[in-house]
Amino acid sequence: MSLGFAVDTLLPKARGGGQLRMGLVKLEEREWLQPAPDLASRAEGFDEWPEGVQLTPEVGAPGRELATMLGVDGALPEAARAVHEDLCLLTKREGEEVYRLIGAAVAWPSDWRPAQKIGLPLRALHAPIAGYEEQLATGVDRFMATLRPGLIYGRCNWFIAATGERRWLPDKPPQEAFAHVTPGNAGETLFVRSERQTLRRLPQTGAILFTIGIYVEPLGKLSAANIAMLGKAVQTLVSGEGDRRGAPAYAKSLTAYAATK
Repeated sequence: MSLGFAVDTLLPKARGGGQLRMGLVKLEEREWLQPAPDLASRAEGFDEWPEGVQLTPEVGAPGRELATMLGVDGALPEAARAVHEDLCLLTKREGEEVYRLIGAAVAWPSDWRPAQKIGLPLRALHAPIAGYEEQLATGVDRFMATLRPGLIYGRCNWFIAATGERRWLPDKPPQEAFAHVTPGNAGETLFVRSERQTLRRLPQTGAILFTIGIYVEPLGKLSAANIAMLGKAVQTLVSGEGDRRGAPAYAKSLTAYAATK
């Protein structure tokens, strides 16, 4: 099972609520990154939001290795301008067993700021996600420790946003952000955001590369099957997770809209 490069093809492989899971699929090299990135949009994204690039001293060698792998001169910032995906590098410090975020080049974040995450270990990076520590942390740690160079794994997720912008940094309480949404207009006012994520280990430095490809569509543009899935899934999010993403502010409108499709 592979992953596509659009919301409609990603959603069938995403978790539909309930217990957290990694949900990884093995990818071939040709399936790794979007084949036709809009590089002008990437450059604009980084130029508009320079704080999306955060680097530690440890990222130098892995960043250069990654750039060479992608056929780019430079390091992590240049590599991220050459692909559709946002790029994060993680590695272990000497004497530690935990992976830390050592570099991030993120133009289109999903409700997070690299400046607040740089240098943190994996569990602290995911601390805001309800259920991560109890349901997923041990499995993620084991996966990172055993990932071999040459293998590529992917997964995807979804969020509901009140904007179709690819850089999503909510600046209003959910009740205010979704106040205009009704069952009648939910197809045009709710936006489904999916992250196509991949993981691989760089062969020379041993750092782990985490890529995040962002895709956004209005709810009403999706297939009937995907709309129905979201209508059910939004009611079964892990306790606390849905609240953090504002689900109570839009769930009734989304489920009522889905019932008409």
